[in-house]
Amino acid sequence: MLVEDNDEYRDVIKFAIDREEDLELFSQFGTAEMAISSIDKIRSTIVPQVILLDLRLPGLSGLEAIPYFKERLPEVKIIVLSQSNAESDVVRSIALGASGYLLKSSTIQQVKDSIRNVMEGGASIDPAVAQYLVKRLRDRPTPLVSTKLLSERELQVLELLADGLQKREIGKKLFISYPTVDAHVRHIYEKLDVKNAPSAVRRAYRMGVFTADEWL
Repeated sequence: MLVEDNDEYRDVIKFAIDREEDLELFSQFGTAEMAISSIDKIRSTIVPQVILLDLRLPGLSGLEAIPYFKERLPEVKIIVLSQSNAESDVVRSIALGASGYLLKSSTIQQVKDSIRNVMEGGASIDPAVAQYLVKRLRDRPTPLVSTKLLSERELQVLELLADGLQKREIGKKLFISYPTVDAHVRHIYEKLDVKNAPSAVRRAYRMGVFTADEWL
C-alpha cells in the first residue's frame, strides 16, 4: 500500500513496483484517512504486507496515522518515505512502530530493496538519518524497569494524558470507546501505583517508561 499525496511521486513508485515480479502495489491513496478506511473495509480479506507512508499528508499526518495502521494490522511493516530529515520525525516514526525510514532522495532501487528487506523481518534506515537513532540509543538512560510494564496501547494513552487530553478526547484520538480508555487508565494507575494522571506521568518519567524528550 502506498499513502502519498504527490501524484507524480506516486506514479513513479507504482511504475517501479509494477515491473517487479515479486512485488505488487496493493492500493494507493492520497490521504491517511482514505487508507485507514480501506483497511477497515477489507480487513477480513487480503491485506497489505508493507505500507509506504509519507509524513506530510493533508489531514491526518503520517506520524499520526502510524498507530492506526499498527492497531488494525499489527503485522504490517511501515516504511516512511519523506523529504524530512528532522531528527524528531525519524525518532518518532520508529518509536511509533515504523520498520524503515527513507528520504525521498533515495533511488527507486533503494526503495524496492527496503520493501524486500522489511518483508523478510529486517529494518531499513536511510544512512543520512541513521545517526539520529544511534545517538538516541547511546544517550538514552537505562530504564529502572522494563518498558514492557505498560502495553503499547497503555503507553499511547499515557502519552495523551501527559499532553493534557481528557478520557473522551483520548477515545476520539485513538478511535476507541470511553469505557476502553477508562479501563486502560485504570490499568496504568494500578501498574504505576498512582491515583491520578499527573502522578502517573511523573512516575513514568522517573521509572524510565518513557522520557520527556522521547515523544518530540
